[in-house]
Amino acid sequence: MSSFQSYFFEKAIKLSVKRAVKKGVREKKIEEQREMLDAAASRMGKLPKDCQAVPLQLEGLYAEWLSTGMPLPNKVILYLHGGGYAFCSANTHRPLAARIGKAAGVKVLFPEYRLAPEHPFPAAIEDSVNVYRWLLSQGYAAEDIMFAGDSAGGGLCLATALVLRDQNEPLPAGIVCLSPWVDLTSSGESYQKNGEVDPYLSLRAVKEAARLYAGAEPLDHPLISPVFADLTGLPPILIQSGTHEILQSDAMMLEAKARDAGVKVSLQVWDGMWHVWQISGDILPEAKKSTREIGRFIRKVFKA
Repeated sequence: MSSFQSYFFEKAIKLSVKRAVKKGVREKKIEEQREMLDAAASRMGKLPKDCQAVPLQLEGLYAEWLSTGMPLPNKVILYLHGGGYAFCSANTHRPLAARIGKAAGVKVLFPEYRLAPEHPFPAAIEDSVNVYRWLLSQGYAAEDIMFAGDSAGGGLCLATALVLRDQNEPLPAGIVCLSPWVDLTSSGESYQKNGEVDPYLSLRAVKEAARLYAGAEPLDHPLISPVFADLTGLPPILIQSGTHEILQSDAMMLEAKARDAGVKVSLQVWDGMWHVWQISGDILPEAKKSTREIGRFIRKVFKA
């Protein structure tokens, strides 16, 4: 059973989304929507205590190093943010990435990959592959790199690993997927079943984002929707999903597909939680607990 804090928090999310829809936010230009998201995040998002964010340019992208305390040497999390491949940035997801890094005791590299529709598939994958290769060129071993991402970022982590595998390049030590968006065809039953309870996402919005990213490519392309890919050979995967999100089926399908391919995979389903609830930080006990679970998984994989 979810906490009282999450119950009221979810109600507040639903109310704010309704107000945004009423004000016609979805009809605004995509650049305006991005600016509004960044502005809201900058007012609400707080970094963990003693966290340092150091900007840098790499492979033509803006990126940040995030570290708290004394991180494990020569270990790094490559964090890929969500946002339907069309929205969000370091401003919206920096606190989440930093908290995961703190829980794991590892520094985080956070790149801002190119966004759709200006840069549709496969631009984001090209960027994430290049950032990973940059880490290798800086002396990091593949087994000392962890992929992590939420929503579209979770799908991007998997697509990146698939490209690396197919090109016979060394794979990261593991992958963390928070509410992963890995079926852009929206075929799972949760898209209908959870349509009324999901406080954030709607089937209409998801379908629109899918087409913006995929462009002319079919939505079941294995690098667009990794649940249709052969996942053989991928490293251990941790998946977290909530029972109140329309993407819950994506997580369940991914877990089944990975298990059938012989991949070590763990699916943690959180009752009453919505899409990427982990981003709420210290406000919700469920967010704090799920972040600790992520940190435990990362430490265990690196230790192994």
